[in-house]
Amino acid sequence: MSINTETLPGFERNNDETNNVNVGEIERLVSAIAGGALAVCGFRQRGWTGLLLTVGGAALLHRGATGHCNTYQALGMTTNTSTGAAGAEAPVAKDIHVEKSITINKSPEDLYTFWRKLENLPKFMKHLESVTSLDSNRSHWVAKGPGGKNVEWDAEIYNEKPNELIAWRSLEGADITNAGSVRFEPAGVQGTVVKVVLNYNTPGGKISALLAKLFGQEPGQLIDEDLRRLKQILETGEIATTEGQTSGREPYVKPLAKAADGISY
Repeated sequence: MSINTETLPGFERNNDETNNVNVGEIERLVSAIAGGALAVCGFRQRGWTGLLLTVGGAALLHRGATGHCNTYQALGMTTNTSTGAAGAEAPVAKDIHVEKSITINKSPEDLYTFWRKLENLPKFMKHLESVTSLDSNRSHWVAKGPGGKNVEWDAEIYNEKPNELIAWRSLEGADITNAGSVRFEPAGVQGTVVKVVLNYNTPGGKISALLAKLFGQEPGQLIDEDLRRLKQILETGEIATTEGQTSGREPYVKPLAKAADGISY
């Protein structure tokens, strides 16, 4: 994904080099050792395999030397706990990582407008009860938790490009530590590719995620379903559902109110 390969704005407000270090010391050391090993292997091999190994090794060496990871920056993450590192005060969302995309027959402007009005998100994200904007960048989220208990957190939009990118992260004290981003990339006559990256921690960590996957609630599957509902809303104004179905032959179509101001179906 493009957010893994470019430096996004949002951490450029302070030129102090320390603020760009978002990789912890142990992780930097491992990256440097692994990068050196890959680079040596690459130099010893010919052809595309050697080139790819060399490039990969160089990237890891750079990560170890600078202590900076573009992916962490895009997601508002850091494993650097030293004083003065950006975001060091807040917990890091890193247990579960999901990347999903879908093509929707709407313009990037329409999609950005719909998503940026955060109150629209529960319309297609089934796990969300509500999202309430607190100011231009901060919001309060309520989601359905295990056992019917709701979980809540405050979040901030820390990086944004109108009609292109929205990146957010939870604030300190969240029931679920999370960070994510959504990109809107033009796809010609097909509309727009919507790319979602999500990182979060659950009380049970990776073990909890594994159990969820076994019982059909794998995070990637849930995001896939959310994106399909988003596509249905914006392209047709309706969500196909089995609600109210008796024969099982014809799908019941649940009508929706207009998704967002200025967006026609």
